[in-house]
Amino acid sequence: MGERVRFDTWLLGRAQDGGVPHLGCDLECCVSARRDGTVEWPCCLGVRDRVSGAMLLMEATPAVEMQVAMLHKLAGVEGRGRRVVDGVLLTHAHIGHYAGLVQFGKEVASVERLPVYCTTRMADFVRGHAPWSALVSDGCLDLVEIELDASGIGSLSPIEGLQIEAIAVPHRDEFSDTVAFRLRGPAQVLLWVPDVDRWSKHAGLLERLLAGVDVAYVDGTFFDEREALGRDVDEIPHPLMSETMTLLAEVVAARPGCIRFIHLNHTNRALRDAALIAEIEAKGFHVPTAGAWVGL
Repeated sequence: MGERVRFDTWLLGRAQDGGVPHLGCDLECCVSARRDGTVEWPCCLGVRDRVSGAMLLMEATPAVEMQVAMLHKLAGVEGRGRRVVDGVLLTHAHIGHYAGLVQFGKEVASVERLPVYCTTRMADFVRGHAPWSALVSDGCLDLVEIELDASGIGSLSPIEGLQIEAIAVPHRDEFSDTVAFRLRGPAQVLLWVPDVDRWSKHAGLLERLLAGVDVAYVDGTFFDEREALGRDVDEIPHPLMSETMTLLAEVVAARPGCIRFIHLNHTNRALRDAALIAEIEAKGFHVPTAGAWVGL
């Protein structure tokens, strides 16, 4: 880091949309989690500006209250009243990434015109479907649309000094399109791409996303094909961690720890298997836990 860090980022969750324990799962991974009190929240990133104190959330998950509380604690803030954060960025319309928006409405935080940064298609989804539409009509949320150019890239600066690129990525786009975010501070550049299709189906996508990036949080939903649970592995719309590790072996050899896996499914052994985690780390990759810090 050649420049002084201005922005703190903390990982506030690393699991797939349903977290751990996963509702309806009777596998040992969730049975033991219920028994032991183990909890993993859906993936989320918190950002704090050291100069202004402004805070952002990357995703609004079903665990948003606990994650905001964690962000405040990590930032040394005891409370901010109803202005719990100063903005939310959404990647797409799958429940682990936007369902927490309801907590900002009149029944709970009752915020006033909280900026929510998302693509035009995502904004149309929020406006067009209850109960999310009420958050807009009630004045709780202010949808700030990100316009993507012909190459699928849009830019925004939700906090002075923090430049963010939204980059269109292929995924299951039933309700909205999907973007990754590249955050650029004075010290480092961070990539956030929790959901994306298999790299092998989109030549050059991985290299394009990683261009100029210092630390990348990438989709690690499943470790390998053994988690397909009877499905055709080619139909799983996520890159396998094992596949990503093969593709990026040279990258992490030069910069160990720069690739960090998030969005881990409740069945993913990398959430709990110490031997597997050690193997992953020995290859230069990283499986971060909630609270992990990156300075920008």
